[in-house]
Amino acid sequence: MRYDLVVRSRRAVLPDGTRAAAVAVSGQAIAAVEDYGARLESGRDVDLGDLVLLPGLVDTHVHVNEPGRTEWEGFATATRAAAAGGVTTICDMPLNSLPPTTSVAALEEKRAAAAGKCWVDVAFWGGAVPGNEASLRPLHDAGVVGFKCFLLDSGVPEFPPLDAAGLRTAFGTLAEADALLIAHAEDAAEIKPASGRDFGSFVASRPPVAERRAIEKVIAAASGTGARAHIVHLSAAECVAIISAAKAAGIRLTAETCPHYLYFAAEQVPDGATEFKSCPPIRDSVNREALWRGLETGVIDCVVSDHSPCPPELKSFGSGDFGAAWGGIASLQLGLSAVWTVARRRGRTLDDMARWMASAPAALAGLPAKGRLAVGYDADLAAFDPDETYVVDPARLYHRHPVTPYAGRTLAGRVRQTWLRGIPLLEGEGETPVGRLLKRG
Repeated sequence: MRYDLVVRSRRAVLPDGTRAAAVAVSGQAIAAVEDYGARLESGRDVDLGDLVLLPGLVDTHVHVNEPGRTEWEGFATATRAAAAGGVTTICDMPLNSLPPTTSVAALEEKRAAAAGKCWVDVAFWGGAVPGNEASLRPLHDAGVVGFKCFLLDSGVPEFPPLDAAGLRTAFGTLAEADALLIAHAEDAAEIKPASGRDFGSFVASRPPVAERRAIEKVIAAASGTGARAHIVHLSAAECVAIISAAKAAGIRLTAETCPHYLYFAAEQVPDGATEFKSCPPIRDSVNREALWRGLETGVIDCVVSDHSPCPPELKSFGSGDFGAAWGGIASLQLGLSAVWTVARRRGRTLDDMARWMASAPAALAGLPAKGRLAVGYDADLAAFDPDETYVVDPARLYHRHPVTPYAGRTLAGRVRQTWLRGIPLLEGEGETPVGRLLKRG
């Protein structure tokens, strides 16, 4: 048989472990996984040698902000940054675009805005907000991968939070379709106003109890309906225990954390450095260690970026006021390197990385062709040098705005090439975007 592409690596990260292998591609899918030295006829044969071959990563938490706030990011820049970071599929959040993705009409507007601009494949989350209960099932039928809600003010007026009754109603509606509800879990009653340049004061204004109280509400509502629930961007490690207990009790609950919570510690953040602001916040090194343990033991299911950029002026540069600054960290291009930098010091493996950042997010979003180097899966691949180190230069990032807390940091592991359904993405400039717009399943 003649294949279109064969990619060989002495370190291919396969579902059953890392070994030398040749991944053969026909059309847009993986057709065979053979021995590294197998004689295979192909249109193109790429030998990576000792470079690692990873499955393309799946990032299920990306704020692209188009249409309506394209000056914040946009599909063209976000997906090019994703490709450079080894991410071959993103799931776009229903906010902060205008309109938010809370109706089928808004979903179609967003799909039209994305058409022809995407360098990687893109799926979409719907939104659950007060008053759109009747839109949830139609959005599900239109192919969104699930529904995002907030339990406190989202920061944008067009995406208001659900109260306790609204949360139960949304869970009940979505349980009928076995659809997933993902929650920004902070309790407004536990949060204090923040202002000024002191990062410690900002962290104290959003204490761990705010996450714990909100997660308890999610668990209670999910338990009462049998619905599927997911906690986004877990920051407070004290919540790992209640998530573990809920899972053990049979509640259909999953959780994610983010690279910035695993890489940074609050003690490292200078006063006025608002590029570090996220909600919930980066916490101290003891909390970071406990988050890692939650991830390593499987209570936390996956690691995704929560890429949430904005124009520099909204980060309150000049004043450094954490109360006024937009809460969001731009890291889509850097997540793999940031997590690997710490993971390898902890003795974790590339198999762990593939599970946390590819197969688990793909399963969460219901994307069965993504996240694994296996026959029948999309030929989404990333060539990765785990030993190369580099200093982050914001000017070399593809994000629309060169604002990131990783600036000047030395990270380990560099993506050398990315393939989307067998098509190389990082070879030169001026190619035509080849990303597709996906539907769940």
